[in-house]
Amino acid sequence: MRSLSIAASGMLAQQTNVDVIANNIANMNTTAFKRQRPEFEDLLYEQVSRPGAATSADGTRVPAGIQLGSGVRAAGVYRVLEQGATTESKSKFDVAILGQGYFRIALPNGEVAYTRSGAFKLSDQGEVVTTDGYRVQPDITIPNGATDVSISPTGLVQVKLADQVQLQDVGQLDLATFVNEAGLEALGSNLFQETEASGQPTVANPGQPGFGTLKQGYLEASNVNPVAEITALISAQRAYEMNSRIVKTADEMLATTTQLR
Repeated sequence: MRSLSIAASGMLAQQTNVDVIANNIANMNTTAFKRQRPEFEDLLYEQVSRPGAATSADGTRVPAGIQLGSGVRAAGVYRVLEQGATTESKSKFDVAILGQGYFRIALPNGEVAYTRSGAFKLSDQGEVVTTDGYRVQPDITIPNGATDVSISPTGLVQVKLADQVQLQDVGQLDLATFVNEAGLEALGSNLFQETEASGQPTVANPGQPGFGTLKQGYLEASNVNPVAEITALISAQRAYEMNSRIVKTADEMLATTTQLR
């Protein structure tokens, strides 16, 4: 009975579904987190009677045929890239991206990662870094003694020094965009890495066509909708229960067969 393996594939698929939902809910308060959505596809079919096969010499054909499926599998887990709400943090080094784009981050191994999380801090050298101490690219250093820091919507970073009236330019934040953002590889710690699926990054200053702008003193919140996730969790649970019921029914049918005299 193929129903056992079909139902088992359904249970595995719903287990993956629940895992994705659990990760979404766990990251409800993660800065700039993008919720994920699993996609499923049916497996191969056994052609018992092929549609359109001839049934007589007069040209009659099978109108529908018999195609028996073999279950379901997870085809992929996609990232939903809709903008999260912006929340005020009042920290001068917190920056939210309004629109498309990722900050560039230098990893210790020399590679470049990308993030939507603009929760930046200062290192002991005055460098603008992430919460893990990774330098934001291009390098920006805030001079010692600066009394205020200003980050414009277009990414220009300026500081106010105690003995000067005019603001001094100390750097320029830029953004990177990708043809296929869903193809980025998640590294954890709110970081992503370029892959062949994402394509190579296009880098430009904020506010350029196709690039978002920056908002100082704000952070982008997670785009997870708790109500939608709980609803999806209930649906996944019911689907899992129905598949497990099929396994139980198939087992009972096999038991009946073995008891025939």
